[in-house]
Amino acid sequence: MKTSTLESAEDKTREKIVPALRSFVGWLDRFGEESYDHQSYYAGPIGGRAKRAYYDGGLLSKFAVVPMVFSEAFLPSARRIFWKPMRFPIADAHYAMGFAFLCEALGEDVFHERAVHFLEVLDRTRSPGYSHYCWGYPFVWQTREGSIREQMPLITTTPYAYEAFSGVYDIDSNPDWLEVMHSIAEHAMEDIAESEFSENASTAGYSPTDKVGGVINAGAYRASLLAAASQRFSVDRYWQAAERNVNFVLQTQEPDGSWPYAVDGVRGFVDHYHTCFVMKALAKIERMTGHEGCRRAIERGVEYYVNHLFDDQKCPKPFSRKPRLLVYRAELYDYAECINLGVLLRGRFSELDACLDATVEDLLHRWHRPDGAFRARRLLLGWDNVPMHRWGVSQVFRSLSLLIRDLSKRAGE
Repeated sequence: MKTSTLESAEDKTREKIVPALRSFVGWLDRFGEESYDHQSYYAGPIGGRAKRAYYDGGLLSKFAVVPMVFSEAFLPSARRIFWKPMRFPIADAHYAMGFAFLCEALGEDVFHERAVHFLEVLDRTRSPGYSHYCWGYPFVWQTREGSIREQMPLITTTPYAYEAFSGVYDIDSNPDWLEVMHSIAEHAMEDIAESEFSENASTAGYSPTDKVGGVINAGAYRASLLAAASQRFSVDRYWQAAERNVNFVLQTQEPDGSWPYAVDGVRGFVDHYHTCFVMKALAKIERMTGHEGCRRAIERGVEYYVNHLFDDQKCPKPFSRKPRLLVYRAELYDYAECINLGVLLRGRFSELDACLDATVEDLLHRWHRPDGAFRARRLLLGWDNVPMHRWGVSQVFRSLSLLIRDLSKRAGE
């Protein structure tokens, strides 16, 4: 009886998600593949200087970003004043993965064609000046540590491209995709700087110029990519480097099971999607290798995650430890990453399964718009309805497509 009830619930979930995804694909066709972004406020010269002043200056300099913060909170459509729509490699990678998952789940060749289209775009938009394939942001990114130039390769972007090429290769066995994957692995191995954290652990730089490291999800991304490449290409040195990054992630987990954003003594906040980034990487490595340390860290991490990063309705909330005053209540990106993590760990933690189900239900009920698009944020008053491919939209498409593939496989079994 329990099995029959579960199958019935999963069938109903599938019946809701597939039409929503088809509706979204229609919206994407109409809207196009460029969009504004969360960082549109600061990508142009005016916003960039204001954010730089915010990081560099005193109290008065903090007021330089007030117009952007006010707009983000109460008039998000005004971001178009500050910068232009852009194409984002990280979004192209998520779309490629999503269409590949739909091809596997629904068996429609058109989805494979769409996935290949986005791989071809990624091939054209790789970061120039590097011998290996890699990708970054199409804008100058102002950070606390300084400015990161346009198209600087980022270890938080490039692994998604590896997954995209890998997913499509598993469908069509195109040797061109395998060649790109090997090049990406070499970039992660050779171009991303490392810094010793302990005798058996190393941090990973955010980019080739970041010699300090300390951002925990950066280490998790590199570990996951190199672990996958070590198995794909049977290269031991990939795993040796990955294992040191894994140990860094394990050694920085707090006693309560959480991970701060970084171990620099400054960015100690704990948020939803970065927590998911870390646990997704550990879950993938555990699945590939049976790593016992990853298993234990995931168990402690999930306990913290479900108890501190969801609201009373079991839907994602942005922070458990805030870095600043927030101008929104909920984030589409958090919903996407909750689904990604929930699918990876489905069936292992009942409370996480309940959060996954509630998140999907709320996403389809309140966040999915009649035109097929998804809302970006729930603000203090109202919604941010500006579609942003990099900031949650492509991630939600990928996560729902992954869930459909997972449900289809379970039904087949």
